[in-house]
Parts: sequence; structure tokens; C-alpha cells
Amino acid sequence: MQNPLGERNKKKESIILVVLGTLIALGPFSIDAYLPGFTRIAEDFNTTIGKVGLTLTSYFIGISLGQLAYGPIMDKYGRKIPLLTGLFIYFFAAVSCFYSPNLEWLIISRFFLAIGAAAGMVAAKAVVRDIFPVNEVAGAISVLMLIMGGAPIIAPTVGSFIIESLGWKTIFLFLALFSFLMILSVYKFLPESVVPNKKVQLRARPVLQKYWDILTHEKFWSFSMAGSFTIGAMFAYISDAPKLFMGNFDLTQKEFGMLFGINAAGLILGSQINRLFLKRFSTFEITFFNSILLVGLALLFLLNGLAGPNFYATVALLFCILFLLGFQNPNTTALSLEPFATKAGRASALIGSLKMILGALASFAISLFHSPGVVPLATILLFCLFISFLLLFRFSGKEKKRLALIEN
Repeated sequence: MQNPLGERNKKKESIILVVLGTLIALGPFSIDAYLPGFTRIAEDFNTTIGKVGLTLTSYFIGISLGQLAYGPIMDKYGRKIPLLTGLFIYFFAAVSCFYSPNLEWLIISRFFLAIGAAAGMVAAKAVVRDIFPVNEVAGAISVLMLIMGGAPIIAPTVGSFIIESLGWKTIFLFLALFSFLMILSVYKFLPESVVPNKKVQLRARPVLQKYWDILTHEKFWSFSMAGSFTIGAMFAYISDAPKLFMGNFDLTQKEFGMLFGINAAGLILGSQINRLFLKRFSTFEITFFNSILLVGLALLFLLNGLAGPNFYATVALLFCILFLLGFQNPNTTALSLEPFATKAGRASALIGSLKMILGALASFAISLFHSPGVVPLATILLFCLFISFLLLFRFSGKEKKRLALIEN
């Protein structure tokens, strides 16, 4: 490791990465674990599944606002104390969800659950930027993606088992216990990775100005937005996958679950192979080349839909797209954070918030299409991935000009 943590210790770094990966996984696990219980929640509260969906809306609002709030707080007070505070908020919010007497209570409790989960999402990326050399950040984030990527695979299975055996409310008791174990892990294994900066302002105007300064940094803007549009593509897939495969291709719930898990495994596999490529190529080279491949695959996916979708072609193309997205997320995050050694908390928070906003917009866009088939998803995938490519291409041109000036 780097200062202020002293000499590098590979074993300690591995333990820290496991803790940080679990912190990031807490966010998606909090979403996916209770999804199988939507029908029962609607029955218990005598409402519709659509209204139960407001518990997801409040969560997404909380996770976006929470990340923006934790950024400057973690730059001012360090990473560990705000992180522990966030985990305690998560713990009490999970208990509140468990005791929810009505849907309104659950909606509000889910908002505070997200506020707590946001602390882990911000701290994980910021700590990686703090303790690892710049050229190792993308590889370290790939490890986080390996752990985080497991959440969407196991969460619905764990959630279904708990709901069938003990009821949907027990999910939140499980999450409360999980967060308590995370509190102990952070307290014992996670060192403070940055010197607190008491000069950081927490008043609204200077905070917003700092975020604006980060957002308008040319490198940050190019890479954070490129990464956010790829996340938008992934959220569009997640939102449309049940309708596409169970509605259009008549898969059973069990078959869909297996297929969804295979595609999630492709995403994880990509993030890990990315680490091997980083040993031979620069982070930008890999990211830019993959963006070209992704646009090509999205175009093929659209042509497949227009021609009358073939099931096997649809599955193969989606697997390849998700596999390459496994490269893009850690790489664009690392490239975005590169210029911000002293503002990693705020930069990390802004990246997370932008990705959640673009992801939510993509999910909303796909929900507007009521017709079954591949074309709606293919159209949004192509749009998101092409915009991501343009942002990377724009930066590539400016970088070539800069290097040419240096050489001359």
C-alpha cells in the first residue's frame, strides 16, 4: 500500500478488497433480495405490485442523493467514521423495514436504507483510489466487481428461500444482521486511508461548486459519462430481461433464473479477464477498443431483432455484450478517478450518482415500450453504447493532439 498506510502488504490489501467488495455488494443485494416478495408485500398491505414498486423508486432516490452527500463528508472527516455511520443508518433502517406496519412506512424506510448503503458505495471506490497506485486502480476495482457481481446471482435465490420459509419481512432482518457484520469488519480490518481535510466546506453552495468543478473536468466528464451510459445499457437489460425471455421466448421462471445467472457470470468473467489485459495494455486502450466492439454487437443485436429474433442469437449476443461491459465499468471508473488524488471521495460519489441516474433513466425508457420483442432493448443498448463510444472517441482525439504537442 501507499502512505499513509506504510509499506505495501499484499495479504492486507486482499482482506481490504474483500471488505470493500462486500460493502459495494450491499447496495444491489438490498434491491435484488426482496424482489421475489413483491406479490406478498402487495397482498399484506392490500395494494398493487405497481405501488410496491415505489419502494424501489425511494431506494434509487436515496442511493443517488446519499452518494452526493457522502463525497464531501468523507473528504472532510476521512473514510472510516462516515462509513461506519452509514452502516449504522443502514442497520436501523433495515430493522425499520422489518417492522413496517404499512407501505408508506416501508417506502420511507427503504429511502434511509439507501442512504446507509450509499456510504459503502462511495467509500469502496475512494479507498481503492487512496491506497493503490494509479496504474493498479482498474485492476483493484475489477476485484470489487467480482464480489459485487455475485450479488445479483445469489440475492434472488437467497431472497426466495427466506420468503418461502419465513416471510418477506425476514429479508430485512437478514440485511440488518449482514450490515452488523459489516460494521465489525470495517472496524477491525479497514484502516483510515486518507488524512481528513477540515478545510472542506459542507455548506450547500461550496459543495455544489466543488461537484461542478469535478464534473466539468474534461477527463472526468468524458470517462464518467462514458461509464454511466454503459451502466445505462446494463440497467436497460436488467429491466427488460424478464419481459424479453419469459414473455417473448416463453421461458419458465426457473429457466430465466438460470439464464440471468449465466449472463451475470459473463459480466463477472469480463471484469476478471480485464485484470489480465491491464498487464499488457493501458486502461484507455482496452476501454476504447471494447467500446468499438460493443457498438458492433449492439448493431448486430438490433439487426437480429428486426429480422425476427432467433433465441440462440439473442442469448449469445447479450452474453457477449455483458461480458464486454465487465471491462468497461472498472476501467471507466479508474480513468475518471485518476485526476483526483485529494478529492477521491467527492469524485467517487459523483460517479456513483451519475451511474444511478443514467441507469434509472434507461430503465424508465425501456418501460415505455409495451410491445414484446428484441427491438426496444436493442435500440436503447445501441443508443447508450454509441454515446459512450463518442465520448471516448472525443477524448481519444484530444489526447492524440496533446501528445503531438509534447513531441513537437
